[in-house]
Amino acid sequence: MDNDVILALAAENPGMGGVDQLVNIYWALSGVLAAGVPGAVVEIGCHEGRTSVFLHMVAEHFAPGRDLHVYDSFAGLPPPGPHDTDYSSPGQLSTGVADLTRTFARWDVAPPHVHPGWFADTLPAELPERVCFAYVDGDLYESIRTALTALYPRLAPGAIVIVDDYCDEVRSPRAFAGFPGVKKACDEFFADKPERVSVLVGTGKLAFGYFRKS
Repeated sequence: MDNDVILALAAENPGMGGVDQLVNIYWALSGVLAAGVPGAVVEIGCHEGRTSVFLHMVAEHFAPGRDLHVYDSFAGLPPPGPHDTDYSSPGQLSTGVADLTRTFARWDVAPPHVHPGWFADTLPAELPERVCFAYVDGDLYESIRTALTALYPRLAPGAIVIVDDYCDEVRSPRAFAGFPGVKKACDEFFADKPERVSVLVGTGKLAFGYFRKS
């Protein structure tokens, strides 16, 4: 796999998939695949599929045949809750399965397993039994809590999860702080778990947290 695809995908989608994001995803996903961690690759909150395309490319390079499952409401964001800000609004980021399919066709990549619907409806029943890597981009407190609750017991030992919009302004002062519910949801979820969320950084406003399953 030629890593110049990172520059091409970042140029196509600078607001949601810049170089910092893709480089960190490459590090995490390639690492678990090279180490032979078992399970499927998952993206929770896939929008039009540009990051999904990248996940597929990396997986095919390091572990051909791994399943990629992507999840999205395809109706935009739900209403924000009390732990979220008014940065988001209901229906924001709305797209459709056809848009995702066109993205995969444009990049000449085989389509993933697509799971449309609200996370509370799809994730408990439709997540793979074993997951080696997940990219979670839910934006809001309840979406993140729902995703982590469904995902955590399915993670293989050594699996890595990256959570987008995890903003720790102490450890990463430049990080984008528009979705504070994400960090609150993560910190509450892991309060009684052996893992802790670590911060990933980049040259810009990257807000990424990650953990590795014990």
